[in-house]
Amino acid sequence: MSEPAKPEPLKWFAETLHAAWQQRLKMDRVLFHERTEHQDLIVFENDQWGTVLALDGVVQTTTADERAYHEMLAHTPIVAHGRARSVCIVGGGDGGTLREVVKHETVRRIVEAELDPEVIQFCKRHLPGLSDGAYDDERLELRFGDAAHFMAEEGEKFDVILVDSTDPIGPGAALFTEAFYRDCRRRLNAGGILATQCGVPAVQPFELRQTQQRQKAAGFADVSFYLTCVPTYVGGYMALGWASDDPTRRRIRVDTLASRPIPSGLRHYTPDTHVAAFAHPPWMVDIVDGR
Repeated sequence: MSEPAKPEPLKWFAETLHAAWQQRLKMDRVLFHERTEHQDLIVFENDQWGTVLALDGVVQTTTADERAYHEMLAHTPIVAHGRARSVCIVGGGDGGTLREVVKHETVRRIVEAELDPEVIQFCKRHLPGLSDGAYDDERLELRFGDAAHFMAEEGEKFDVILVDSTDPIGPGAALFTEAFYRDCRRRLNAGGILATQCGVPAVQPFELRQTQQRQKAAGFADVSFYLTCVPTYVGGYMALGWASDDPTRRRIRVDTLASRPIPSGLRHYTPDTHVAAFAHPPWMVDIVDGR
């Protein structure tokens, strides 16, 4: 009698972002995997986290928890502004941030500055729910190329700038410099708001400290951060940077926020989560202050 066939070994994706902490996700089905001279890109399905996109060994997004990031990055500054008519998205090629921005009917113009047009096409093909048709919105203008160079140009100003970037490694490092933040400030209308990705403070404290220091050095009158929690961005709370020359934008009451137009069907953002996101545990304040 022949021996029964052995089951195939489980395939696991091991994230390589942190030297002392490893996250592993089971790959139930690999949808795409390509290793090139420049990058390793993989898309796979996981029973708990849905479709997962990872680049160079680092999880970029999952369809199960991405709303905790995209909704907070987009709606918090737009609702706080109250009269945002123009929005610039820096990066964000997966389309998740754009999907949330187009939900605001009062926004009349959207510019997305993305390095690589192939990223958008790839995500539309393999993770279509992230953009959910947002790239067909007639208010959108796509600008391809170096986003730091785009912001350094003399050009139109925006009410809100959203920096949906990777960590400050490789090409993404240019979006974390004082010069870049200074250019963003110059490209904001009066009372405008800049929101940025600042990493997970528990495991990337340098990223939060550095972004806050550099945004202050860039001349913003009001620099702070707010919090969300994205489970597959391991380490607990994730920080999103906030910079504006109008301090009142950050101190709006819950009832005022609730009176403003808020898109329906959101899964994470509410006026209550908005206000609560600006409550900082003392250990995070110590990180920013260098203690």
